[in-house]
Amino acid sequence: MPEVLDLTFFAFAIPAVIFAGISKGGFGSGAAFAATPLLALILEPGAAIGLMLPLLMLMDVTALQPYWRKWDTPSAKALVLGAVPGVTIGALLYSIADPDLFRLLIGLIAVGFVGFQLARAKGLIRPAAHPMSAGLGGFWGLVAGFTSFISHAGGPPAAVFLLSRRLDKTTFQATTVISFWAINLLKFIPYFALGIFSWQTAKANLFLIPFAVIGVWIGVHMHHRLSERSFFAFTYFFLIVTGTKLIWEGLT
Repeated sequence: MPEVLDLTFFAFAIPAVIFAGISKGGFGSGAAFAATPLLALILEPGAAIGLMLPLLMLMDVTALQPYWRKWDTPSAKALVLGAVPGVTIGALLYSIADPDLFRLLIGLIAVGFVGFQLARAKGLIRPAAHPMSAGLGGFWGLVAGFTSFISHAGGPPAAVFLLSRRLDKTTFQATTVISFWAINLLKFIPYFALGIFSWQTAKANLFLIPFAVIGVWIGVHMHHRLSERSFFAFTYFFLIVTGTKLIWEGLT
């Protein structure tokens, strides 16, 4: 984190947090991790994920109320239980990796997310013909736990499982909210133990809390008013630009 929270920091952080809140509140959380690649352009990767986790946890709590008890409990349980080893693997990797590896991973996840969504839209990736079992849900939970630890990008792996369950839009959103509320709680302890949090991230969080709540509120209201197509069209462009830059920085 920078010693001084200047205009450059807030010019990146405020839009990133609002955008994450909109995704959390209305669009299945899948694009919420876009805040991490943006922040990683101006911060060390560890500082970027450390800054975002408390804000994402706040967004989770804010989003729980409008979707309370609308989730599919067996699906959420499978994802959360699977996420435990995924978070553990992420923590072990973080303890031995350098920042450039994490820039590369965050960039690859960002670009990979766009590829996954476009392939799904073109019909190259289709939901399973039959609902996936809890065991497969545990596998995708493991992947979600790992990618969530690295860059708060657990949405796409979770979506692979949830889409097979044929949930309606609101149940899908509610299941995502409750699952990542639990997964983010799981991540908090290793983040703290690894020194990912700092007094500077805590100070920045205090300034950014209102924007996190505003973002979720906007997302909840946009849930029934804006198509996912419009929302993700902007997200794809944004992630390709930031992801490509992070890949370049990680490699060079």
